[in-house]
Amino acid sequence: MQKDIRASFNQSFSQEKYQDFLADLNTATQDSIEFRVAETPVFVPKSLKDKLISTCESIIEVIAQDDFKAKTEKAIPVHQNVPNENKHTSFLAIDFAVCQNEQGEFVPQLIELQGFPSLFGFQYLLSETFQKHYQLPENYDFLFNDVDRKAYIKALHELIVGDSKPKNVIILEIYPEKQKTRVDFEVTEKLIGVKAVCLTKIIKEGKKLFYINEGVKTPIDRIYNRLIFDDLTNFPDLKTDFNLTDDVEVEWIGHPNWFFRISKYMMPFLKNPYIPECRFLSDYDGEFPENLAEYVLKPLFSFAGTGVKINIDKSDLTSIPDPENYILQKKVKYEPVIQTTDGSSVKCEIRMLYIWQKDEIRPILLSNLARLSRGEMIGVRFNKDFDWVGGSVCFMER
Repeated sequence: MQKDIRASFNQSFSQEKYQDFLADLNTATQDSIEFRVAETPVFVPKSLKDKLISTCESIIEVIAQDDFKAKTEKAIPVHQNVPNENKHTSFLAIDFAVCQNEQGEFVPQLIELQGFPSLFGFQYLLSETFQKHYQLPENYDFLFNDVDRKAYIKALHELIVGDSKPKNVIILEIYPEKQKTRVDFEVTEKLIGVKAVCLTKIIKEGKKLFYINEGVKTPIDRIYNRLIFDDLTNFPDLKTDFNLTDDVEVEWIGHPNWFFRISKYMMPFLKNPYIPECRFLSDYDGEFPENLAEYVLKPLFSFAGTGVKINIDKSDLTSIPDPENYILQKKVKYEPVIQTTDGSSVKCEIRMLYIWQKDEIRPILLSNLARLSRGEMIGVRFNKDFDWVGGSVCFMER
């Protein structure tokens, strides 16, 4: 997005350099990284960075209100309500499309948001590996708020491990060794000493949880939760000692209820120039916008783009039996803003990553994630067999 920096990067780029970069990145995991990593980082000018941050702050204002829990109580499915919810989320991930306004300026448009952790470990590694293999501008960084790499690790340790010992804290997933994001678990373990443990390996005794750590039955004090209820539907016959909805004596770092509260469900409550119009489908009472081609239909309780309908007509809307569980959102036009070495351009989505320490009033912006795309939608299945697409990281102008 910065023409001079982009031109300089592309001029120095080579496939050999990219393959060396990937080879180095893959040394962090026992198996090769399964998801595609893009050829380039994203260089974000300060004007766009400021818009991203100010929009995020307007969203946080809503989340920090005393009535936020009351407003979002219906967001949590009754059969997925987990006890012992804390007073605020531990994580906040806010996704924006990079667009252009009528004046040709780069502007963000909110796509989605989650009260759920993202790839904090992998993004640390990815940014470091880009810096190692490419010459990047000195006044651009992937971190915020004057945080350096040492402080980044310290902040994650304080949030996730806290006063516990790392062996008494686990990363919870279902079959973590099979997840495409397992590299993030491996990097996180190296950074703060916390291991990924499968839900099926948890031992429950009364209200206490344990796991086997190097042959020793070890108490679990805290759970860094990376498990989404949706993922469990892929294993209908799964038998476990511990169910997420059990009342147990652990502290959730990333309590599961916040995944639902801070989600598509809260988007109709948000108002900002960089947040597209959005309403619950049930609020229309059958009087839908005439220009439905400009809207997208999204189910509230879905993950990774499943169930999203881009091209809709009135019959799609009237046939839905539970309109309170859908939102109708004004479409966002992603602009191909990052030029590749062959002269074409790719689209970009930016995720702003916040952590919220236990006793703090507000979350702090810590890092970011980027995804590049040539497909109709951002996501792996829409970008198969393309180059200059996949996961990346933004270096933003200070």
